[in-house]
Amino acid sequence: MDDESLIELAKKARAHAYVPYSGFAVGAAALAPDGRVFLGCNIENASYGLTNCAERTAIFSAVAAGVQRFAALAVVADGELPCSPCGACRQVIAEFAVERIILANLAGKRRVVTKEELLPFAFTLKVHP
Repeated sequence: MDDESLIELAKKARAHAYVPYSGFAVGAAALAPDGRVFLGCNIENASYGLTNCAERTAIFSAVAAGVQRFAALAVVADGELPCSPCGACRQVIAEFAVERIILANLAGKRRVVTKEELLPFAFTLKVHP
């Protein structure tokens, strides 16, 4: 699957975001090596610490379906620049060794980064080399 297709799926996931507090909707699409795609959106909660980001929603959905490796992850939000994952998402991306992360905004700007660029010196037990 090419980057543009993965970004389009992340945009579709973004449409389902539950963001009554921030109004900042994010969508993500995690691509498994076998071609399956798992979508995620951010889901807020009045107790803000219980909010879940789009990236973790997509990855956790994949893990619940038995997938623990990923070829790529696309993240889409509406901002002047592509949205970068939060620290918690960066740690999950490192744990599941997502090598290619495509950050995009609705205006078409994008940046492709690696997990090492997002989180140098990540804490991991190297379960997924």
